[in-house]
Amino acid sequence: MSPSAARARSRSTALLAAGLVTAGLLVACTDAAQGAASPVKRVRASVHDDFDGDGYADLAVSGTRGTVGGLKDAGYAAVMYGGPHGLSTARRAVISRSTPGVPGAPDEGQGFGSALSHGDLDGDGYADLVIGGVGGKDAVIVWGSASGLTGGTSVPTYSTLSQVGDFDGDGHADVALFRTAHTGMDDPQGTDSVIWYGPVSRAGIPARTSHFGDESTKFTEVWSASSGDVNGDGFADLAIAEYHGEGSDSTELYFGSAEGLSPRNNGGGTPGYTRSAVLGDVNGDGYDDFIAGDGNERVDVVYGAGSGLSDRKVTVSQNTPGVPGAAEFDDRFGYSLAVGDVTGDGIDDLAVGVPGEDLGVQSEPGWLSAVGAVAVLQGSRSGLTGAGAQLFTQNTAGVPGSAEASDQLGGAVRLVDINGNGYADLAAAAIGEDGRNGAVALLRGRPEGITTDAALLFGPKAIGAPASKAWFGYALD
Repeated sequence: MSPSAARARSRSTALLAAGLVTAGLLVACTDAAQGAASPVKRVRASVHDDFDGDGYADLAVSGTRGTVGGLKDAGYAAVMYGGPHGLSTARRAVISRSTPGVPGAPDEGQGFGSALSHGDLDGDGYADLVIGGVGGKDAVIVWGSASGLTGGTSVPTYSTLSQVGDFDGDGHADVALFRTAHTGMDDPQGTDSVIWYGPVSRAGIPARTSHFGDESTKFTEVWSASSGDVNGDGFADLAIAEYHGEGSDSTELYFGSAEGLSPRNNGGGTPGYTRSAVLGDVNGDGYDDFIAGDGNERVDVVYGAGSGLSDRKVTVSQNTPGVPGAAEFDDRFGYSLAVGDVTGDGIDDLAVGVPGEDLGVQSEPGWLSAVGAVAVLQGSRSGLTGAGAQLFTQNTAGVPGSAEASDQLGGAVRLVDINGNGYADLAAAAIGEDGRNGAVALLRGRPEGITTDAALLFGPKAIGAPASKAWFGYALD
């Protein structure tokens, strides 16, 4: 079996990590699930993550506050290419506005690389990378090829966040694009959102476009987005987490169809908080489930069904039996989420970032604040529980480095099968590592779960990228 055929399934998710603070309202969409039909099997565009076409997944990492050309916070994205032995820091690319072929020029405060998403937008068999920023400049599509990522095409107007999925089911990858304006105060001025339907030419011309969202979206900031198939109809659906200002936030789910994304929110009304949203099948029934993290103490799961979302919901926290640790204020359990099949059993597992996790007891010797952690929860036919859960910090035996205050391990997470052995590996960022230069830890997946054997920790210096206060790992894709 080829590496690409054996690769563990991982879901595509984009996260805009806009400062490690959150509060708000979770809209947990519900719909009856009893007697739901089996998922429809359709030919859909793959949201794959192989930029150089060698059959192995690759990893993109944000250095959004890196200095480029002497300009602070201009930002960049780095790509490490996967292979049979995992990631190699020797096989990499560092992409900024000063890279030949990338449109535009670096600028102070631009934050290039703050948002990343991937997929084969032009249909040539290679995954492409969409790179956004926070400085108001256009996003850029960098194109995959046999030699890796090359060139670049501007995406006018839309730069804040993007997410790839085949929303109209025609076999071509589409990309949802977001632009959020700011007043300089807490309240977002609004978000404009559009779908570029594929294929997208290298001249930056999509097959067609359409706007989506409702009136509420126009006054929000979209924090994260994820694509998957919740109702099993063969069309990619889109989940977003959004901030409304004044401590209020929510999630929304848009359904794909032959016409594209439906401009409606499916239900709502379950109280809670949300900072991140991801779609993945954690009970193995063929329907992706809607998973939302409150970014403080809990993760909510609403299970997918043929009718949309079922009335089955579960909440997991560090107080759930089997989940290591204890739910504490400002741990930020659920700040970041990622799904993928770690154990190779065909059921998605869930990585949960806990960047505010402390070690020790406050005011006692040895206490360390916000060292961060990552919890890995195993999916099962019964759904998501605490059974077999794992928790990793940089003080866990075998994890490189050491836990230090404000490292914030888990600020971004990703599950992706880097070496093509059929088990998703865990990438976890610690943007506070090395004086906020940042670093990424990579731990291998196995049938028993995540292992620290052959664990890797790398920062910007290891790949020849700008290091000083780069926040390396701010986003992972």
